[in-house]
Amino acid sequence: MKLTVFTSDASKSSEKEFKLPIFEGDRGLQAVKEVVVAHRANARLGTASTKTRGEVRGGGKKPWAQKGTGRARAGSNRSPLWSGGGVVFGPKPRDYSKKINGKVKALAFNRALFDRVTSGDVSVIETFSSQEAKTKAMDAVIGRIAPKGKVLIVDAPFTTEAQRAARNLARVTLQVASKLNTLDLVQYAKIVVSSKALEQIIARTNGGQS
Repeated sequence: MKLTVFTSDASKSSEKEFKLPIFEGDRGLQAVKEVVVAHRANARLGTASTKTRGEVRGGGKKPWAQKGTGRARAGSNRSPLWSGGGVVFGPKPRDYSKKINGKVKALAFNRALFDRVTSGDVSVIETFSSQEAKTKAMDAVIGRIAPKGKVLIVDAPFTTEAQRAARNLARVTLQVASKLNTLDLVQYAKIVVSSKALEQIIARTNGGQS
């Protein structure tokens, strides 16, 4: 498969062939969905909690007599119908996490990578290091490759200078190749990978993890 390869300053580009996984039809699409759902579910804290009428403070005394007041019957001021009362069927702490086996993760990663490459959303840069490790310089380089949209840049690993130059760019997110996952591959408009990081990614597609 062909990818666009840029020089370190993104001033020049060329097409180069890389040995990436190839898919036909719908194979792997369901795996991508399952893994993305699992990533997002595992990020949920599950700490939302409400109190039932039995847990709310107060409510021991009947507010008024059953009959003769002209008002509706009431047995407790902690009723769900009352302000400050308990909550009916409200959320309680729970575990949202989902488990996905390794083969499904690997299939999803490979399929997501294939889809982004074939759609032209993945570009390669020789290296993120430059003579001038400034945010302005990094912004200019990224702007030449991806003029708009959220961008994920991947290296293996980032130099201190590259991290400092890119971390203040609002639309840019940094990720190391060893931690790149299926969710990373699907949620950014453009993915820019260093040559060294791409070598690690290709090695993962030949039997690594997602």
